[in-house]
Amino acid sequence: MKKLTLFFLALLACGLAFQACDNTKTYAEMLEDEKDAIKAFIRDSSITVISQTEFYRNDSTTDLSKNEYVQLASGVYMQIVDKGSTNPADTVKPNDQILVRFMEFSLMNNVVTMSNLDYAEVVDEFNYRVTSSSIAGQFTQGFMLYYGTSVPAGWLVPLAYVRDGAHVKLIVPSKMGHNSAMQNVYPYYYDIRKYQIYR
Repeated sequence: MKKLTLFFLALLACGLAFQACDNTKTYAEMLEDEKDAIKAFIRDSSITVISQTEFYRNDSTTDLSKNEYVQLASGVYMQIVDKGSTNPADTVKPNDQILVRFMEFSLMNNVVTMSNLDYAEVVDEFNYRVTSSSIAGQFTQGFMLYYGTSVPAGWLVPLAYVRDGAHVKLIVPSKMGHNSAMQNVYPYYYDIRKYQIYR
């Protein structure tokens, strides 16, 4: 009986030791790290965050002289550098193909992780789809295919506010990002130099 008791105590001690050595973070801790990384980027980049109410009051624009970004309900922060075409008909429509020039920057690692800005022969392309309940995009070519065919939901958010040829900057939280961002709970900053509608 004494040996059996010692065995169970030893087993319990080993279990506690292994648990103490576990360095994995909980999802809540990862979300907190993500929130801290976004706050640090906003602070270090001297970004002025405005509400959606202010954004709409200003005719859906952001003031570049104040380095304004609007925080949208989705959690995405957006700065419209250039709304694109002045022709109201040049908006994105269902089934359009969109060509994109972009740079992706990891807010967790503070490093550029992907960009096609320096490659004249490479452009990322996706098909824009609209259903009665959702919008989506599917990559057909380009560097972002590395993460899979699904376009980050954060990339689709600006399409409601801009036209052909637009230039936007985005802070995209993991829940609105690509597959890798969602799995690792990593936020990304994007400088999307051009949303080019290709019909």
